[in-house]
Amino acid sequence: MSEAQKGILAVLASGLIWGFSPIYYKLLTHVPPIELLAHRVLWSVIFFVFLLGFQRRLGALRTAITTRRSVAILFLGACLIGVNWYIFIWSIQVEKATEASLGYFIFPLVVVTMGWIGFGERLSWLQNIAIALTAAAVILMTVSKGLFPWIALVIAFSFSLYGYVKKTILTGPVVSVTAEVLLLVPLAVTVLYFVHRGGAGSFGKAGFDTLLLMVSGPLTATPLIFFSYAAKRISMATLGLANYLNPTIQFFCAIVIFNEPINSVQFFSFAMI
Repeated sequence: MSEAQKGILAVLASGLIWGFSPIYYKLLTHVPPIELLAHRVLWSVIFFVFLLGFQRRLGALRTAITTRRSVAILFLGACLIGVNWYIFIWSIQVEKATEASLGYFIFPLVVVTMGWIGFGERLSWLQNIAIALTAAAVILMTVSKGLFPWIALVIAFSFSLYGYVKKTILTGPVVSVTAEVLLLVPLAVTVLYFVHRGGAGSFGKAGFDTLLLMVSGPLTATPLIFFSYAAKRISMATLGLANYLNPTIQFFCAIVIFNEPINSVQFFSFAMI
């Protein structure tokens, strides 16, 4: 199997996990988004460090954060994925899963455009038409609803920029993602300290909730590893277009499982994208 084929399988695996993830976060709607985000960071770090320790690669993690430039790039990636995680969690909790899925429908076309602008990747005439249809669909929804679909666009652009940053990192996918979430640990610990100091923390109060919060680590880490692995082996265009599995499943969850309303204009706009 070629490296490109491995990359495609990896990006499809990440899309499958991300696609069904709204069901997990729907089970935790009673946990504030910032608290849930802090747990995602903390348990992801624990999972990653355990994995690197098992592989005897903790030294590679120290190497990845030895220079200011590498730390700056990793921190930028950490901030982008942190914003993406928070907006996604929040959107599920306020019953905006449909708009979140729209963000991931737009994301592949943003990635394709970034590949063209940032890496000089050539676009086919079909890809150019796809980008034009996406832009028209976003404009149509904005005009019809009178509201700018900011949730969808923040999700799309934050994750696209994250993929762009991943292309510039020389370290391996597991090491780089571990370093990114490690840089977010101080923020996560601070959030959990103030939450639990006030007696409002969810961890430890109910066995099922505690287990779900701990599962946020592998649930977060596994698709990120797959995505990072794929980003270094396939083109930005392929990376973006292969990710349609994720929003398709998310859209299914929002409409069929969560019963979120969708009007004819929104449905037509989704169809265009």
